Parts: sequence; structure tokens; C-alpha cells
Amino acid sequence: MENWDEIRTAYHVARAGTVSGAAEALGVHHATVIRHVDALEGRLGVKLFQRHARGYTPTEAGEDLMIVAQATDDQITQLVGRIKGRGDDVSGELVVTSLSSISPLVSPTLVRFQEQHPGLIVRYLTGDRVFRLEYGEAHVAIRAGAAPDQPDNVVQPFGKLGIGLYASEEYVAAHGQPADESEFAGHRFVGGDNENSRAPFNRWLRAAVAPEQITFRCFDNLAFRDAIRAGAGIGFMSKWDADRCPDIVEICPPRDEWSASFWLVTHVDLHRTTKVQTFLKFLKEEAKGWQIGL
Repeated sequence: MENWDEIRTAYHVARAGTVSGAAEALGVHHATVIRHVDALEGRLGVKLFQRHARGYTPTEAGEDLMIVAQATDDQITQLVGRIKGRGDDVSGELVVTSLSSISPLVSPTLVRFQEQHPGLIVRYLTGDRVFRLEYGEAHVAIRAGAAPDQPDNVVQPFGKLGIGLYASEEYVAAHGQPADESEFAGHRFVGGDNENSRAPFNRWLRAAVAPEQITFRCFDNLAFRDAIRAGAGIGFMSKWDADRCPDIVEICPPRDEWSASFWLVTHVDLHRTTKVQTFLKFLKEEAKGWQIGL
């Protein structure tokens, strides 16, 4: 695209609001940013920004240009991500994303895969953010919950993770161990901080105990585990994780209604590439030894 560098520079100025911010994002000198913006405004014959002491604010024309520039930048990022995954060998970058709670399983798998393919650079992205496969943000996603339904994605079931209720030995010693949910009255619970969470175990807990009994609330699974182990109350953990903690007592064994379904997700444009297919085959084979129900 003719003059794309200038348009891209103006786009980053609009995003950052300052010349210095755009220069940092682009990895260029601030004088280059000013030169690009001035040249683009001269070529278009219109002011794209209002300059003021605190930075740059897009004009109406600038905002119109930024909408087109953002869409173009997204499309180019998507194209680059797809091209990177189309090689015939297992090299370059492999980007995998999952919840952080299963990183103790996925990380060693990625290391062993990399040992077999030393030319590979692994990027492992964890957390609750859903990375956009259609924009090339990841090659393979391991997702939990309902089956993903984004168009143009290839979705494969990856089993279920058993979830049960657990407490620390310290908590049980201080407050007793309920035989079942009929004895939950008077106990303290660790629960999710998101009232709109669709996780089946979070929904069940909100229905099974009074709100005031959920006295410790947190956001992610690692925080759940740490709070339960510290004696904050009774809470949900994966059986696999609980079995690794000698100080944890099982309150209620895993139930199907609490279990978390996992899915392998790839984009249709990358699914059949050598790199993705080789990794998926390796991952499925490794998962057979995880002994967590996958």
C-alpha cells in the first residue's frame, strides 16, 4: 500500500496520543514520527491532528483515517500470523495459549516438543484472555468451558478435568469436616469474584451456600488453590492439583456437573500445516499420561 508507513505512524500517534508514545511503539526516532505525520497531512491536504501541550488529538478527518488504518493493521497482522505457520518444517514460532491452571502440564510438554525440534521458538500465553486465532495471535488454543463457536476455527474435544471440593488440614482441624453438603452451614468458602462466571462449579456454589459464607473471593484458579491451602475455607480445585498437595483434604469428590470440558482450537487456515499437526499429535499423546481425565 502506497504511503502505508505514514498511515501506520499516524495510527500509532492516535493510539498513543503523543509523538513519543508512537515512536516507542514503532521503534523509531520521534523526528521520524513528526515527518511522517506532516508528510501525510500535506499529501491529503487536511489536518489529521490538533496539536496541544499534552499531545495530539485526532480531528474528524483523523478519526476517519484511524478507523481504516486499524482495520488494515489488523488484517496485516492476521496475514503475517498465517504466513508464519505455513512452513513445511517445525521451526519458527509456535504460539500456544491456555488457562494458567494447567501450565504445570502444558509447559513440560512444550519443553519436550521443543527438544525434538530445536529450531522452534515457543511462546506460551496463559491467562483468561481469549487470544484471537483469526488474527494469528496463537497457533493452538487449549480452552475450557462450552465448546468454542467462533467461525473458521477447528474445535476438537480434549476431555474433562475432574473438579472437587477441598479444604486444608488446618481448616478442617479448626472448623471440622462436613460429611456432605447438608453440613455446609457455618462453614467458610473460597469462591469466584465474578458473579457472572459461567464455570459450572462457581454457579453451583452460588446456589448451594449463602453469599455471606463465601468469605474469600478470588479471580483465577491459582489464587483459589493458594487460598484453600492457606486455610481460607472450602473451595474447588482440580483433583489432579489436589492430589499434588499433601496438606489438602477432600470434602466432596469430583462430580460431572462440576467438571471442566477442554477443547483444542486451531484456525482453519493453520490447522493442516506441518507445525500445527505435528504439535497436536504430540500433545494428544502426552496428555494420555497426565492422568487427569483428559
